[in-house]
Amino acid sequence: MSFSDDFGTAGSRGNVPEYTVSEISRQVKREIENRFGRVRVRGEVGRVTRSAAGHVYLDLKERNEVLSAVIWRGVAGRLTHFPEEGMEIVATGKLTAFSGQSRYQLSIETVEPAGIGALMAMLEKRRQKLMAEGLFEQEHKQALPFLPEVVGIITSPTGSVIRDILHRFRDRFPRNVLLWPVAVQGENCPGEVVSAVRGFNALTPGGQIPRPDILIIARGGGSVEDLWGFNDENVARAVFSSSIPVISAIGHETDTTLVDYVADHRAPTPSAAAERAVPVQSELLGRMVSLDDRRIGALARLTGDLRKTLSGLYRALPNPAEYVNMQGQHLDLVCNRLELSFGQAFQERRGRFAAAVSRMQGATILRRIEQLQTLLSRNVQGLVRATSSTLEQKGIRQDSLARLMQSLGYEATLQRGFALVRRGDETGAVVTDLAGARGTSNFDIQFRDGHLRVRRPDEDAAGETASED
Repeated sequence: MSFSDDFGTAGSRGNVPEYTVSEISRQVKREIENRFGRVRVRGEVGRVTRSAAGHVYLDLKERNEVLSAVIWRGVAGRLTHFPEEGMEIVATGKLTAFSGQSRYQLSIETVEPAGIGALMAMLEKRRQKLMAEGLFEQEHKQALPFLPEVVGIITSPTGSVIRDILHRFRDRFPRNVLLWPVAVQGENCPGEVVSAVRGFNALTPGGQIPRPDILIIARGGGSVEDLWGFNDENVARAVFSSSIPVISAIGHETDTTLVDYVADHRAPTPSAAAERAVPVQSELLGRMVSLDDRRIGALARLTGDLRKTLSGLYRALPNPAEYVNMQGQHLDLVCNRLELSFGQAFQERRGRFAAAVSRMQGATILRRIEQLQTLLSRNVQGLVRATSSTLEQKGIRQDSLARLMQSLGYEATLQRGFALVRRGDETGAVVTDLAGARGTSNFDIQFRDGHLRVRRPDEDAAGETASED
């Protein structure tokens, strides 16, 4: 087919045909579209721009050759793999001409990475970008709650994943579960996972729908293409921004996605995620019983130590009556010494006074007498004050010791409603435990106001006897 076949030679000058601009444009467009139709083109993505209307414009490059391409807005929203600069892809679409700029372009309908290598290269590029921004740093990881009340699960509502997680919860520690169903692969996966993460975080604590204490994002195993939705940059950023701690359980243990890097904890399988989310109830109960036993033992040891200390202090204290008698005797000795000293001082002063009188006469004697009387009165008053202060201090100390003895004695304990049990035999030993009670059949029980003698009946006796004195 040639242009002359369609337009003839009308209007030609010589042998050169003449066309209008629109005729050329239409014929070129028709020629390209009829010749190529729907094609698959492999190349490296160059610049990528998005217009305000939502259309995406890009270049496909191979060495020095460039093919312009466009992805219309309706197609761009359905793409599973969105082209990024530097990514090698296989684009399927129609080759057409754009008469407005006199150029041809590829109208892309689908985009596929050019093999696993291209996918991995793009994944590594995204990983390096997010790592440079600090999204993988350990300092951003949140601590997982020890025992969450509500667990939010983001996964497919069908399949073995949700059944495995619920089964592990029933075995370990049943919890309240909120399921947010999402597509776990395909073009809808990234958007639904982002909506689920943000939706759980938007719930109000204590509201009608409880806000989860922890989130689990789970999916079974699959190929790189199957797990690709969890390598989406928007999904990774949503998980990183979650104020609720997130456990990722994507694929098998060897599978790694961007969600695993930004999650607060990565589990190798969905079942392992459930095990990490809640403890084992039976183990917690066993631990509580063990701690309670240790607490009881510690209290028993502490009580025994205090009892031994109190018993030692009691034995170290003297008998109150003897102590009071000793203090009284000491007081008598002090009084005797004071009386003797006072008499000796008085006789000495009296002798000095008589000697002075014999040497003095008239008014001089009278003045000296007055001086000596004043001095004598002052000395007597000082001696009396010192004696009174000493006696008062001794009395205060004696009263304090008597009160201390009374508070430490067992009689004060009897006043509070307790009783003292002693063996009724000649030993009169205090009975403190059941083993000591089994060694005798007679007991003496002392109350605050008297004693009660009790005899334990023999094996063939029908009652017990008691006597009071």
